[in-house]
Amino acid sequence: MAEQEVRTETEQEVPGTEGSAEENTEARTAEETAEEGGTSSETATESAEEETETVPPEGEDPKTWAEKRAAKKQAKLDKKSQGYKEQIEQLEDKVKRQLAEFENFRNRTEKEKHAMFETGAKSVVEKILPVVDNFERGLATVPEDRKEDPFVDGMERIYKQLLTELENMGVKPIEAVGKEFDPNLHNAVMQVESEEYESGVVAQELQRGYTYRESVVRHSMVAVVQ
Repeated sequence: MAEQEVRTETEQEVPGTEGSAEENTEARTAEETAEEGGTSSETATESAEEETETVPPEGEDPKTWAEKRAAKKQAKLDKKSQGYKEQIEQLEDKVKRQLAEFENFRNRTEKEKHAMFETGAKSVVEKILPVVDNFERGLATVPEDRKEDPFVDGMERIYKQLLTELENMGVKPIEAVGKEFDPNLHNAVMQVESEEYESGVVAQELQRGYTYRESVVRHSMVAVVQ
């Protein structure tokens, strides 16, 4: 009796298990069917869109519709082409502006560098001119009978070499005596009477002036006929 009851209970449980498996199988089948149906629906929509684009509407001439479609496509291409063209023009304009700015910067830098060089050179010349003045004062005090002395001859040669190098740099003495007074070149410190020169003419040079590349480094200190 006990074995029969166990067998009966087992037989009652098995059908329940089989029914559960069948239900699970049916559920999976339903899900797969739903997925396939969704995929089919999407494919159908895409196909419909393609047919809408490629098939002319009812009642419209296929040739006319194809021409309109081609014109529409060409219009889109032209619009894109115009957009690219405008972008290219903007880039070209930007490049030109940058090149112009760079050229201006280069020219400005060259001018500034040249001006700095000129300022530095003038400063050096100004410091050398007092040395030239001292050479001239010293040589002017040498007696006539000592001018052939080797030491004096050596100083004379050094003085001439210094003037030559200054001239090669662009330094030149300002002409003063016998020239009409020019405030841009001469600095009048006194007035004198003269039978040789007319009024307003430089009669005497007290200190020589110099120019460096057409720019006055030091004005001539002169006496002018009153």
